[in-house]
Amino acid sequence: MNAKASNLIKATVAAGLFGFAAAQAWRFLHQSDGISEKAFYYDLSEQKLFVAERGLIPPIRGINDATEDGVRAVVISRSGKPDDQAAREIAYLEMYSPELKRQMQEAKATGSSPAMGRTAAQSHRLVKRVKDAEWVSLATPEGERIVAEWTSAAPDGATPVVCSP
Repeated sequence: MNAKASNLIKATVAAGLFGFAAAQAWRFLHQSDGISEKAFYYDLSEQKLFVAERGLIPPIRGINDATEDGVRAVVISRSGKPDDQAAREIAYLEMYSPELKRQMQEAKATGSSPAMGRTAAQSHRLVKRVKDAEWVSLATPEGERIVAEWTSAAPDGATPVVCSP
């Protein structure tokens, strides 16, 4: 084999390795870690789901006006497949009391922790099902029941999963 053919083979192998490395780097940089920066919220007056930043402190501005009637929605898939749109439903809604919301906003702005401790904060987290008229504290037996009842397996044995936008 002459020098020209040898150099051509080396250049081809080098180009192939470079292409492979570039493809692997692109794949690494674009892979999802499974954590969504978005979350589901529910506009109470419009009775519709919408998507907003995960770090917002509900209630937030809804989709139709400046009223803070957007609450966090925990959306599940009963089929166990988060991409199965037909099996999705809202398990429950969640928002914070005005006092906890104020403290969390202050803490976020200053980079500190809320003055209210975690145990006390649980009683200021309010939950309900979409069909329920009243909000209840998460720190009550009813609140605990609301956030846990969706976890039971479906009749076909599928385990429900929480969905992200």
